[in-house]
Amino acid sequence: MKAILALEDGRYFEGISFGARGERSGEVVFNTSMTGYQEILTDPSYKGQIVTMTYPLIGNYGVNEEDFESVKPYVEGFVVRECCRYPSNWRAQKPLHEFLAENDILGIEGVDTRALTKHIREAGAMKAVLSTEDPDVQSLTAKAKTSAGLVGRDLVKEVTCAEEYRVSAAGDTRYRVVAFDFGIKKNILNNLSQRGCEVIVVPAQTTADEVLAHEPDGIFLSNGPGDPEGVPNVVETVRDLIQRKPTFGICLGHQMLGLAFGARVCKLKFGHHGGNQPIKNLATGAVEIAAENHGFAVVRDSVPPDVEITHMNLNDGTVEGMRHLKLPVFSVQNHPEASPGPHDASYLFEQFIEEMEKRRR
Repeated sequence: MKAILALEDGRYFEGISFGARGERSGEVVFNTSMTGYQEILTDPSYKGQIVTMTYPLIGNYGVNEEDFESVKPYVEGFVVRECCRYPSNWRAQKPLHEFLAENDILGIEGVDTRALTKHIREAGAMKAVLSTEDPDVQSLTAKAKTSAGLVGRDLVKEVTCAEEYRVSAAGDTRYRVVAFDFGIKKNILNNLSQRGCEVIVVPAQTTADEVLAHEPDGIFLSNGPGDPEGVPNVVETVRDLIQRKPTFGICLGHQMLGLAFGARVCKLKFGHHGGNQPIKNLATGAVEIAAENHGFAVVRDSVPPDVEITHMNLNDGTVEGMRHLKLPVFSVQNHPEASPGPHDASYLFEQFIEEMEKRRR
């Protein structure tokens, strides 16, 4: 069936649908990972976005339950050059197009993804509509213009857990961590569990008193979708908690910490999405390759003097990490848990463990 991807600036791309049918709106972005499409699809941080894969062949190793990063896919749409309908991998349980259809996710193939990516790089990420129902490009463009977008929108409420739950430590329990679920990925929980942490995962709007009632050794602020300024009350909660407990933030959690510190955030032109972002560790001088998925960033000039910038993105110089000079609080914009992506930054989980251990002494 014919499908059309129409952008709010009037540019459009035609292709063939795979997966579900219907119509969806979202911000269209591109991801530069060569593999890991299943982890990308099931990353709650992509809620509200239509994801374009720059690698031309997607689906060749199928889909399996072990590599899910959440209970279901959260993307609004999926754009590829070619979808492989006959995967070849011993771990594959079903082909990609069946997985998308079962989960009501629209896919479009046959798109010149290189042209689309170049357009986004030049014009910026923008609102779009993906449809198998409406063949009128002008109609779809109008719908894209009036769609919700990401700025100021609370997408966290659509992905956070309804009630708290626990993840046991893999082995002896050494620490108790309360993790805010802004759209938390499974492999973050795995990394904490493997390091002896019992993790109590709580909904995004959990209060500071409710968190402290668990008597945690540390606080974790997870990744998540969209604009941190669109999530009410959370920044005030974070500002309270960082005065009391060691805190580690990743991605949206990093931006929440920035706001709690008194810094500002801004929307990037086309964001960082992929498993090959070069990040400079300013303390060691080492360049780490990391996975990223974000469209907002902490504004460098707004970071207060009692907060040190620890990491920098070498593609555009944006803030990639921060550390408070007096409190045991730090964060990174990238994804040290990978899935997909390299593991260069996994040492940050050890740093969190060290901060909790220091507080015990």
